[in-house]
Amino acid sequence: MVHIFQFKADTLAYDTESQALLELDQLAAACLKAFIDEGGKRPTEETVEAIGAACDVSIAEANRCLDDIETLKSEGVLFASDIDVSLEQLYPDQPVIKSMCLHICHDCNLRCRYCFAGTGDFGTGDRSLLDVETGRRAIDFLIAASGNRIHLDVDFFGGEPLLNWPVVTELVDYCEKEGPKHGKELRLTITTNGVLLDEDKTEYINQHFKNVVLSLDGRPEVQNQMRPNAGNRGSYDVVMPHIKSFVERRGDKEHYVRGTFTRLFPDFSKDVIHMADLGMRQLSMEPVVAPPGSGYEIREEDLPEIMLEYERLAEDLLSKEGTQNAYNFFHFNIDLTGGPCLYKRLKGCGVGTEYCAVTPAGDIYPCHQFVGEKEFIMGNVHEVDLNDVYGSLTMPHAEAFAQLILPDKPDCQECWAKYYCSGGCAANAWHATGDLNGVYEIGCQLTRKRLECALWLEAKRLSE
Repeated sequence: MVHIFQFKADTLAYDTESQALLELDQLAAACLKAFIDEGGKRPTEETVEAIGAACDVSIAEANRCLDDIETLKSEGVLFASDIDVSLEQLYPDQPVIKSMCLHICHDCNLRCRYCFAGTGDFGTGDRSLLDVETGRRAIDFLIAASGNRIHLDVDFFGGEPLLNWPVVTELVDYCEKEGPKHGKELRLTITTNGVLLDEDKTEYINQHFKNVVLSLDGRPEVQNQMRPNAGNRGSYDVVMPHIKSFVERRGDKEHYVRGTFTRLFPDFSKDVIHMADLGMRQLSMEPVVAPPGSGYEIREEDLPEIMLEYERLAEDLLSKEGTQNAYNFFHFNIDLTGGPCLYKRLKGCGVGTEYCAVTPAGDIYPCHQFVGEKEFIMGNVHEVDLNDVYGSLTMPHAEAFAQLILPDKPDCQECWAKYYCSGGCAANAWHATGDLNGVYEIGCQLTRKRLECALWLEAKRLSE
């Protein structure tokens, strides 16, 4: 599948299967579009005449351009064949749980207005802390369920995990001791809003955690309105100094600062640039996913402005590359040569098959965004038999999630961006449509735009 798109004054073509990226002049764009219109076949002489007239070139020159396209096609660069992959090919053995979102607490010291976790309690009204016994049992479950996998991931999540700091340190110690006993390497991540970050916690986190996710929405007016504290007062003046200090001390170790934008503040490029100007170089800004009528959900009419924001951000990022103000934006990172293999892209995040979440009560869910949806509970770490958990497809609901691999999603088959979203987020689809196989169309449009920005940036780098 070949996708042609315009970005500012540039016209680019991208082949979904081969990952070829080409910059086109007017004639090449017209010729390639004619090929696409003909289903990948050479256009008729009548069409060639029309192309020549439109581009003010001779028929001979138009035909030479068409010859070049046919050569690229024969070499598998353009109009590369789709690859047919089955579930059995993706998982020659049973899929196994290899990563876990461990909910250290269902409580939070902020009251973010858009929080999918219901300001920390996941809509239950029950604010609770994970106890050490349940945490250890969850880690035991991950180790037992992981089969022959060596590298496992545990994200210490919430709510706000720093509210339960003694349990964090207890469980870090347990991971570091139990992993080697079973021939496993447990890579730890912690996600925090930064309110309780201090020097001691910073030093400990930098010593023990492979990755850190810091939640911050950007400018003071945005952070204060969307992420107030429990007393409904703004949090910027507390959070920003903590996160800024942490990032400085974190240095080159893996981390990123993650924000959320809503329709109330759609000019999110200003928030990314604001954080970058304050020394935060690893950045992500996610569109909110919220129910209709909430007031801050992204609506269809918001998309043109949001698309322009992505373009502004791409231009700013490019202008600062190679300078002391350079930064990375998560959604614009792309590797057309050595990126994830096709099979990994088709599997996506592994929701419910390779990835799960565990609550303070020990309930196992397909991922953190399904927590609270009781119909999706896959078990409880206190009840599962650790001697019989190999192969996640034996767990409730796992078969349904295994079928979410890209080849089984009809609505994705004609999308040129399918290998970069892997069929999209199952939780977003469920919450938007009530169907795991549903399509969250706004999310799809934003994904495609972000990928166009990433491809444009890559083309600019390649042309230097």
